[in-house]
Amino acid sequence: MVKIYVAGHQGMVGSAIMRQLENLTLNDGAVETVVRSRSELDLTNQSEVRDFFRTERPDAVILAAAKVGGIHANNTFPADFIYQNLMVEANVIHQAFAAGVTRLLFLGSSCIYPKDAAQPMGEDALLTGTLEPTNEPYAIAKITGIKLCESYNRQHGTDYRSVMPTNLYGPGDNFHPENSHVLPALIRRFHEAKIEGSEQVVIWGTGNPRREFLHVDDMAAASLFVLGLDRATYEANTRPMQSHINVGTGDDVAILELARLVARIIGYQGQIATDASRPDGTARKLLDVSRLAGMGWTATIGLEDGIAKTYRWYLDHEDQLRT
Repeated sequence: MVKIYVAGHQGMVGSAIMRQLENLTLNDGAVETVVRSRSELDLTNQSEVRDFFRTERPDAVILAAAKVGGIHANNTFPADFIYQNLMVEANVIHQAFAAGVTRLLFLGSSCIYPKDAAQPMGEDALLTGTLEPTNEPYAIAKITGIKLCESYNRQHGTDYRSVMPTNLYGPGDNFHPENSHVLPALIRRFHEAKIEGSEQVVIWGTGNPRREFLHVDDMAAASLFVLGLDRATYEANTRPMQSHINVGTGDDVAILELARLVARIIGYQGQIATDASRPDGTARKLLDVSRLAGMGWTATIGLEDGIAKTYRWYLDHEDQLRT
């Protein structure tokens, strides 16, 4: 029996991981999951996290807990994003080590790479240039998480791994009209425009930036694939101070093209306009996923199919999502 603590199990990624763990058997045997809600365990509180690990003594940890948001949220609450994410990472990783946990998976973000990194962005682009200003505090926190894992591995011989997903979407996403990421924001906006009979939908920015999108179920599958790799295979495909692994599809789409796809799936037939006064963010963010592909994993859920599934989930939960 392998006892796995999933931090952030109620979030979009954490809940997807929980769904897959229900029927998973790792190399060490059947899986038992341990979870705590935010009200039960404050991951920014060092003493609470210490007491939890001393009591539960998990065999492995999946660190999917994080404060996340889109451009507007990152611009508005930069202190919250860097402080909360740093505290969660430092507390969970250190207390896992203190409790004797030797295997941990940290989930980061593709925003760790420089704003002007060559495309597609390989793992070796980390720390080679200036970050995108709109989400720099969040990115720095995620870089710190990677370096925490690598530093504990170097000093203490632990097996702490990091995966860096591209833009995620799917069931459980945040559809808030101001604080969500681009894809759920578009789904909600076009749905409401269709219901209200609006003649036009305006999207932020020029529509030219290109983004890569990965369905959260694919991310969960990739996370468990990496966690389940034997140590020799993982270390043979990484380096001690560049041990993170990109997770994505290897394909991207222009935001305006994405908006048109979402509108078509939802059935909105009005006009789509752009607002160039709003920030675009990075011009392009496409991950080089050859490292993970070389280990034997690739994404399976196409963008159109994934958006359609996400829209159906949104319709099923629309009443709960209204704010």
